[in-house]
Amino acid sequence: MLGGYAGKILDVNLESGELKDIPLDEAVLRMYLGGKGLGLKLVYNEFRPDMQPFDPDNLLVFATGPATGGKVPTSGRYHVVCSKSPQTGTVGSGNSGGNWGPYLKFAGYDAVLVRGISKEPVYLSIVDGKAELVKAPEIWGMTVHAVTDELTERTGDPKKTSVACIGPAGENLIPFASIMNDKYRTAGRTGLGAVMGSKKLKAIVVSGNKRVEPANPELLKERVADSMKKIRENPVTSPTGGLHTYGTSILVNIINEHGAYPARNFQEAYFPDADEQSGETLVKKYLTGRYGCWGCPIICGRKSDVPDGPFSVRHTEGPEYETIFAFGSNCGIKELDALVKANHLCDELGLDTISMGDTIACAMELVEKGKIPEEKFHGMNLRFGDAGSMIEAIWRTAYRAGFGADLSLGSKKLAEKYGAPELSITVKGMELPAYDPRAIEGMGLNYATANRGGDHVYGYMVSPEILGLPEKLDPYTKEGKPMWTIILQDLTSAINSSVVCLFTSFALGLPEYAGMLAAITGFDLDADKLLKLGERVTNLERLMNNMYGLDRKEDILPRRLTQEPIPTGPSKGHVSHVPEMIDEYYRLRGWIDGKPTAEKLKELGIV
Repeated sequence: MLGGYAGKILDVNLESGELKDIPLDEAVLRMYLGGKGLGLKLVYNEFRPDMQPFDPDNLLVFATGPATGGKVPTSGRYHVVCSKSPQTGTVGSGNSGGNWGPYLKFAGYDAVLVRGISKEPVYLSIVDGKAELVKAPEIWGMTVHAVTDELTERTGDPKKTSVACIGPAGENLIPFASIMNDKYRTAGRTGLGAVMGSKKLKAIVVSGNKRVEPANPELLKERVADSMKKIRENPVTSPTGGLHTYGTSILVNIINEHGAYPARNFQEAYFPDADEQSGETLVKKYLTGRYGCWGCPIICGRKSDVPDGPFSVRHTEGPEYETIFAFGSNCGIKELDALVKANHLCDELGLDTISMGDTIACAMELVEKGKIPEEKFHGMNLRFGDAGSMIEAIWRTAYRAGFGADLSLGSKKLAEKYGAPELSITVKGMELPAYDPRAIEGMGLNYATANRGGDHVYGYMVSPEILGLPEKLDPYTKEGKPMWTIILQDLTSAINSSVVCLFTSFALGLPEYAGMLAAITGFDLDADKLLKLGERVTNLERLMNNMYGLDRKEDILPRRLTQEPIPTGPSKGHVSHVPEMIDEYYRLRGWIDGKPTAEKLKELGIV
């Protein structure tokens, strides 16, 4: 077998109970590498345009890449793909760190393909190459932490066991439910947890000792050393850098000072109390330690503890920058202890924090504008700035309790239900993350064109526009942004197919990734070929979305962001100019009205 691969996929039929091994196809790997690319290709092989999110043949694929579990820095990740997302109607996609990806490979598999619906709750156990489905009605209803502890104990070796599971939100088919692994890591977006819940699959437990060797160990050692040097010297990723010292929440003050930190459901882009919820404040008040995913030298994870008070939560982790924004500034809430609590609840219940927080913020604006009758809340005070009601709204959503049934719709359907669809800040039905695109032009173009909806990590234009990496761009100008957006989107598709952490891209570029992957796999890879592979992955995903009926009309931002200028702060007066950039983006992509041309698909070898 090629270097970097275990060599097989586990095909799981939950309806029949059949488990079978499928050998990896080398021709597919050369075109799609692994991770996201492999997952999309497996979905495409059985694609059906009339697919519905909770159909038995909505495939759910967990895929590692050739770098996963190896000697490459930040090689602790895996990618999840489903045929159709219950949240967006697009192909579903998510990425997670922790230990689960490497441990799946150590258990003997590169990927798991799940099909069908079980008649009763089950979990999948993969231990040292042996896979079995275990009936488990007794764990249905457990929270993420409880089921993780239970299944780890059953497996018997906590030091080499990892559990990916859903919480009550996934069981209750909340369309933005997440898949959690190692308790705190999450494939959070597009409702993958709801797809897993619809299949009655509570968890996948992986454990093993198999190691996969690279094609050229000596060359890999040399190229890893070069990449590690760059990571250790970079101001973002170094041992004294921003991510290690303050975690992702170092961005709170940086983005707020630029005037791009969304507040009060994106009505504003500056939050006067931002420092009270910043990474610096988290370190001072609640940080108890740091941790990294498998094989990570950056170590950006936060261990935190709120020992007392109304939002007390002990020995938890996080929160990340996106979570702080979603439950903090976007809900008009400044109390950091409440945000730690909100994050913990979402991890326990299995909810995407961005969509959950943004949906609550949308509800708060609906209340502010008199769109929701008071009697709907049964005593809740769901208004901007009320931390207690925000916390209550989270658990109510996971169980569809009271007004939680409305919140469980997500902000798009919630706003439509109450007659104000313009108050949902979404793209393709998925809530936007923590960067106001009126102040970061390229980020707006990325949001609009991202295949899975409102997605910041699809092409992280914040890196050049705000952080100046790999070079500084003017965030307020349109010039050059279509090309930059395309390059970062295709680079990200390649990284997610490798699979390593996107944070390495602050320090590394295409030559470093291609060099390491060539040494691992033995493929003839260079920077240009790797970027072309990323373009192929992006276009395959877009093609399937087109087959679902999505095109130019979905590649848009909410009206608020293109027509309502930022009212206050450093970016006052700005709006997003995505409508003026989209045609150039399509031209450079080889697309017409959001669809790849036949010539482009042929050029990439997709058809």
